[in-house]
Amino acid sequence: MGCTSEFCYSKYLKLLYTEVVPALGCTEPIAVALAVAKARETLSGRVERVEVYTSPNIYKNGMGVGIPGTGLTGLQVAAALGALEGNSDDKLELLKNVNSQLVELANALIDANKVLVSVKSTTHKLYVEAICFDSDGNQGKAIIVDKHSNIVMAERNGVVVWEKAEEPVALAEAANSEERIALTVSEIYSFSQEVPFARIEFILKSAQMNTIIAKEGLTGDYGLKVGKTLSDYVKKGVLANDMTNYAMSLTAAACDARMAGSTLPVMSNSGSGNQGLTATLPVVAVAERLNASSEKLARALVISHLVAIHIKTYLGRLSALCGCVVASAGAGCGISYLMGGGVPEIESTIKNMIGNVTGMICDGAKVGCALKVSSGVNSAVQSALLALQGICISANDGIIDDDVEKTIQNMCRVGAEGMRETDNLLLQIMTSKGEG
Repeated sequence: MGCTSEFCYSKYLKLLYTEVVPALGCTEPIAVALAVAKARETLSGRVERVEVYTSPNIYKNGMGVGIPGTGLTGLQVAAALGALEGNSDDKLELLKNVNSQLVELANALIDANKVLVSVKSTTHKLYVEAICFDSDGNQGKAIIVDKHSNIVMAERNGVVVWEKAEEPVALAEAANSEERIALTVSEIYSFSQEVPFARIEFILKSAQMNTIIAKEGLTGDYGLKVGKTLSDYVKKGVLANDMTNYAMSLTAAACDARMAGSTLPVMSNSGSGNQGLTATLPVVAVAERLNASSEKLARALVISHLVAIHIKTYLGRLSALCGCVVASAGAGCGISYLMGGGVPEIESTIKNMIGNVTGMICDGAKVGCALKVSSGVNSAVQSALLALQGICISANDGIIDDDVEKTIQNMCRVGAEGMRETDNLLLQIMTSKGEG
């Protein structure tokens, strides 16, 4: 099916504009800071105490990740900063003005046991409820649902002062909605080839923004230094200076920096910064090695980002399945296109990816995510190279189907339904560490 109509163009461009957006810091703690900031904005007095209630997935993903500009980790820090600073209109970039004085004040709130963060039982995978209590005895409240920046309500002393309908999203939460935007891999490819370059040139901002933080990770000592270490081994001649190692080191370095609290923003995908990095940087690395034009890179990035969004449609924004599996599949498709692949090769790349790394768990956002990202990128390049030689895992293997769309749905059923109890167990293990 072709994609030459304005309706078709608008559908895909809308997805790219709404799902590929800048974010500063890991999006789970930033969502907490955003909800607290919105609750604070309903009050006139100084915030003296904060209570935050999150879905298990938000809690899990925010436990061990660095908060930009603080050198600290965790949801308590994010909540405390949201109580002190940040404009909710800045959405996922609201902590851009954090400084040492604010960090000191945030620590004082935490040390005084004035910041409570706990899990709330909810049907929403992504849910944040923030309540601020000020020096005048007033109470402000805000709620985020289904999408990291989707504030649906704010109230003051129990009276709603701001409200909107829950934002329709193109992901699993809207799977039964007429608002849901249907995608297919073949139509994504068609759109990427037929849309005028001028209308997708903006996607190159993801390459520019994410490359900057990758270079930061390659030069600084962030997190586990996965990307920097791989790069150093290449310089020493221990590892080959090839396309795969370059893609792995570049992407892992960006993840190292982001997870360790770098103050540089990233271009996210489907609400995840790491997924944005993984859908972008391997494609950038391969394009650089192939001396691809800006237009070729842009079309490859469109494929990568839209395939990742497409898979998340069925999986949901948060799950027990590591998001780098999804984003790496998208990256593999972009790489396949850069190297001369069409729809058959792109579909084979997805099947090879799903036959390889499906089952990688998400045990929260943390510096160790760089290891998983590097593994995903390695698999993405491998899957694309095999597909380009006509090698594709068969429908006789596990969850693979002849139809790539059914294959995607099978993987997402494993992640969304089959790993539901895994999610609960992961949170139980993570919150009980250190106990006797």
